[in-house]
Amino acid sequence: MNKPIYVVGGSKGGVGKSLVTMALVHYLKENDDEVFLIDADTSNPDVLKSYEEEVTCKLVNLDDADGWIQFVNICDEHRECVVVVNTAARNNVGVAQYGGTLSKSLDELQRNLVTLWVINRQRDSLELMQDYVEAIGNSALHVVKNGYFGADAKFELYNGSDVKKAVERKGGRSVLFPDMADRVSDALYSDRLSIAKAWRTMPIGNRAELRRWLEEVNKIFPGLVDA
Repeated sequence: MNKPIYVVGGSKGGVGKSLVTMALVHYLKENDDEVFLIDADTSNPDVLKSYEEEVTCKLVNLDDADGWIQFVNICDEHRECVVVVNTAARNNVGVAQYGGTLSKSLDELQRNLVTLWVINRQRDSLELMQDYVEAIGNSALHVVKNGYFGADAKFELYNGSDVKKAVERKGGRSVLFPDMADRVSDALYSDRLSIAKAWRTMPIGNRAELRRWLEEVNKIFPGLVDA
């Protein structure tokens, strides 16, 4: 098999897809993977702007058929790279209409598709995830509960759901993504810093928080990325 494709999804704004994508790119780079980053958030490509000097990046509109064709072609032309996709909040419509373009190409690409689905504590996070699974059923799927919205116990809607049972029955994992102090996350976004650049340039107190957060991130990614 060639290198995998990782899609960071959620299909709604504000759940934390961008930070999960940045953490994933950083983790892969730290493990010496060559990364090709696709940012599908064409209206606000913060992840691309943070990482365009560190990895190969491309802005791709996954709202239409042409974008999905481009996506598949990138995966074919850059087989030496792990492909990471940061999806846009609106991309659930594009996934439903055109996701089969990718799904039906995986065997020929000889790549595994892994989706990290980021949720908050609201019901629509789960409903949108079910729509995604119906469109791209041959992706491995892990659920990432964003700790920004509270401790694991506060995700009681998901934790007690049949959706969780279905995800884990198929080998998926459910993990809590660590929260990052606002002072540090705000600086990442406002200054469009990669995590590596933040480590080089932030004040010592900010770096201490960044270290704590990275240590927590590094506990969850091995089970999602290396599984």
